[in-house]
Amino acid sequence: MNFYFNILNPLTVWAMMAQLQQGVPDEKEKTTALKDLLSRIDLDELMKKDEPPLEFPDTLEGFEYSFNEKGQLRHVKTGEPFVFNYREDLHRWNQKRYEALGEIITKHVYRLLEDECHLKKVTLPVDATENEPKSFIFMSEDALTNPDKLLVLIHGNGVVRAGQWARRLIINEDLDSGTQIPYIKKATEEGYGVIVLNPNENYIEVEKTKAQVQLSSDSSDEPAEKRERKDKIQKETKKRRDFYEKYRNPQKEKETMQMYIRDNGSPEEHTIYVWDHFISQSAAENVFFVAHSYGGLAFVELNCCNWVSSSEPLDASVESMLPDCPRVSAGTERHELTSWKSFPSIFKFFSEAMEAKNSSVKPTPTRRSNRIKYEEL
Repeated sequence: MNFYFNILNPLTVWAMMAQLQQGVPDEKEKTTALKDLLSRIDLDELMKKDEPPLEFPDTLEGFEYSFNEKGQLRHVKTGEPFVFNYREDLHRWNQKRYEALGEIITKHVYRLLEDECHLKKVTLPVDATENEPKSFIFMSEDALTNPDKLLVLIHGNGVVRAGQWARRLIINEDLDSGTQIPYIKKATEEGYGVIVLNPNENYIEVEKTKAQVQLSSDSSDEPAEKRERKDKIQKETKKRRDFYEKYRNPQKEKETMQMYIRDNGSPEEHTIYVWDHFISQSAAENVFFVAHSYGGLAFVELNCCNWVSSSEPLDASVESMLPDCPRVSAGTERHELTSWKSFPSIFKFFSEAMEAKNSSVKPTPTRRSNRIKYEEL
């Protein structure tokens, strides 16, 4: 209720002053005046009213959460799963809290890749200088020297990073369903070398200095007259915001700029870079890829099988109107779970592909051998 009172109080004062100066307005004038006033209110700023500071712990212990023996994220005191709506009616704050936890989860998975999966972290670009932005991938010790098999893992688009399939699954389900760790351990047991890509790590964010903030606002190529009008509007907007300052409690968030990583500034660039500098240089006779969601786009021209979300049983054939990889059911209708649910079938597919290659049996036709060219459609 206080939220509404804070909006209506200045409106009441404004309306009373208008009545004293101009007489009692008719209903049309009242409606027009109300619309005008509401159009001047920055609702995003008003939503920050009474919002707690956007300051969150930087460790799982600080959040009072930990992963139990089943890999499930649980509160250390109550044993309950993660609660998104920690504060009622503060969706923006809850979302920021969730994102802060997500960053901690990312670092936790990185540690697991090194400590449990025994992968090494490799910096990109390979010739990076000390001061330039950098990315990285994870590799097994034998990734480039294994003469037999190499497994390459590629996650999808979004906030996920190396070693993850879906952050939501890690937080709400468990580590097995949300990370690539089961794939890595299975591959290691069966004698594969492993490379884990990191296609969403494309830039670093740094805080802008005052000089950079000023430069960005003054560096417009617009004509002087147009820029002058814009400056005038901006000043008027600032004046209105200042008027409502005492009715708000805005968060003073920092202005940042993105510094892109050389040759790795997009998922596509990253994938090509890792292919050129690592995968193509490996000794493995057989290279296998597991790519989730968007991660598969870089490899659609290779021989493949596509496990898709479907209500059909696992491995059941699924028809498609597009001439892409043969499609089979992942045994789940949830897209984010497809990589986990199809896990055993994928390694079976790899084994059968190798057996077919090493025998006189002709392998099952896949996309490269049976697809219809797009230009023929």
